[in-house]
Amino acid sequence: MKRLFLGLFMSVIICPVFAQQWGYYTLYAPKNGTQAFLVDTANSPVTYKTWTFSSSARNAYSTYLIPGDTLVRTTNYTASTHPGTGGITGKFQKVTWDGTVAWEYSYSSSTTQMHHDICPLPNGNVLFISYDSRTSSEATQAGSSTASAYWSEKIVEVHQTGPATGEIVWEWKLWDHLCQNYNSSKDNYVSSISDNPQLLNINYAGSGNLPDRWHMNGIDYNEELDQIVVSMHFMNSVFVIDHSTTTAEAAGHTGGNSGKGGDFLYRWGNPASYGASGTTIFNTIHDAHWVSGDNANYPNALAAYNNQGGTGGKTAFDVWQPPYDGYNYSYTSGNAYTPSTYDYQYTSTFTASNEGNSQQLPNGNSLINNFQGSIYEVSPTGTVLWTKTGAQSTHAYRFEKCFVRRITASADASDLVICSGDNTELSASATAITEVNPVFTYVWTSVPAGFNSTDSNPVVSPDETVTYNVIVTNTASGCSDEASVTVTVLPSPAIPEVTLDDNELSCSEAYAYQWYFNGNLIADATNQTYLITENGTYQAEVIAENGCSSMSEEVVFAGLNDFTSVAENDISIFPNPSDGKFMIESNNINFEFYVVNIAGETIFAGKNNTEVDLSSLDNGMYYVNFVSNEKIITRKIIIIK
Repeated sequence: MKRLFLGLFMSVIICPVFAQQWGYYTLYAPKNGTQAFLVDTANSPVTYKTWTFSSSARNAYSTYLIPGDTLVRTTNYTASTHPGTGGITGKFQKVTWDGTVAWEYSYSSSTTQMHHDICPLPNGNVLFISYDSRTSSEATQAGSSTASAYWSEKIVEVHQTGPATGEIVWEWKLWDHLCQNYNSSKDNYVSSISDNPQLLNINYAGSGNLPDRWHMNGIDYNEELDQIVVSMHFMNSVFVIDHSTTTAEAAGHTGGNSGKGGDFLYRWGNPASYGASGTTIFNTIHDAHWVSGDNANYPNALAAYNNQGGTGGKTAFDVWQPPYDGYNYSYTSGNAYTPSTYDYQYTSTFTASNEGNSQQLPNGNSLINNFQGSIYEVSPTGTVLWTKTGAQSTHAYRFEKCFVRRITASADASDLVICSGDNTELSASATAITEVNPVFTYVWTSVPAGFNSTDSNPVVSPDETVTYNVIVTNTASGCSDEASVTVTVLPSPAIPEVTLDDNELSCSEAYAYQWYFNGNLIADATNQTYLITENGTYQAEVIAENGCSSMSEEVVFAGLNDFTSVAENDISIFPNPSDGKFMIESNNINFEFYVVNIAGETIFAGKNNTEVDLSSLDNGMYYVNFVSNEKIITRKIIIIK
């Protein structure tokens, strides 16, 4: 659907409504004109926004406003030769709020021609109707009783690949779903037309003339069902097909959510077209579409513009509830599809012999557009509540203020993954491309609950994983948007315990360690133990596998004051070089020392030793550091074995 589809409801709910206008802005684009307009329905009406287009890209048929404040509009383009006459388009554009043509795609050749309506899809692609020209010999082989060329129909879905290019990603052809009981030796033969309503009888003339026997003119999409509805002028009918198929399945009779491939899932309006009895509802049909699921009276119904089918031949629109059956529609073989007539019809005071559309609004009102004149908003009882005269637009649509003046919010955090106890700064931003210098307000909440803020960038320190939600509001329009960001909190390891044995510190077991002296990191001090070399304050940091850490309590050490100062000339090592066994001679009774390798790693420590055995070490140069409360004296020792 070109508007939001909210769910399936099989029953019709009639709700009391008040005769008041709905929505805020009405979009229309005069046919063959170079402008599109949004008018403020609350202000008599005042034009809120005008787009102006190139004179070489005049309005052709339908114009839509999609989320992102972008127009999707048809314009005229034809190849030198092409099939088709009325409703020719040939090209569509996506035009941004500032008038930039973001995408322009043309489809016209000697055998194909985009025409009439288009349908912007939620995924950004566009559906369009195209003629699919067939020769008289193809028609004869298909079982036509008349040897004539046909302008058959197809539906194409195109995906943007560049500013003026696109890739066809899905296609459905009417020519693949024909039947006939005229000639059993030709294709598409069936013994009974009425037993095959899923196919179109190639020989049913309807109100058209060859080669343009069918003439599609309206298309809409239902996202929840993944189905397409089209109106067919000369068949005075609407048809529903499955869009969930592949292109190959769409050419056949199996596959897709319905299991029926590209065959008709439902048709309505003219039972005679498939050999059933019943009333012909439409007298020139346009604008087949689904009613949005939030409509007060006919949620998820189907609707169409009945050009001359109202009371006294006046223009009307009809609304009816199709017989939904999952992804299919209930049907009794040999009978007409239900319901037998519409659930609601509004008959206007005018007669529009061609084109036009309607829109069923959430509060039960409707918009009806006379291509040859004005746009009207009417209540369910037929009271005219609002009029825009002289619009002369093929289609017109009403929007709520915040659909047009929407804002887009986003949320983030300086760190999305933190450790317990750490801080992170949340951030919220918003854009409002329809506004000049918008001013935003912010309301933050959280799940689990407990956090509230009106700052744009609050700082948080969660102790568990939290999702932060922010509602951003444009103060000028009152329009809001909501965004969220989740901050994942990793557990920190338990606070480590540090013990002291003489002058050696030892930390409780952890994945990794780092020692600090007087608040400063000690380079390469990453073992579970650390030999103190000077008096001061020590701490151990333990790091878990997830990268989070915890710091121990401070340990104050002053024990080196117990030792007599070591003078430079008071200490000696011999023999040097040695085989690893050497003597220490000092005039001091008390002294400490530790031995480190050339990488700075402590490999031995002692206190008041006079004989040292390092014969287990490899040959090389080592350093013996003697420590006191005042300084460190270093001696080199060379081991050669």
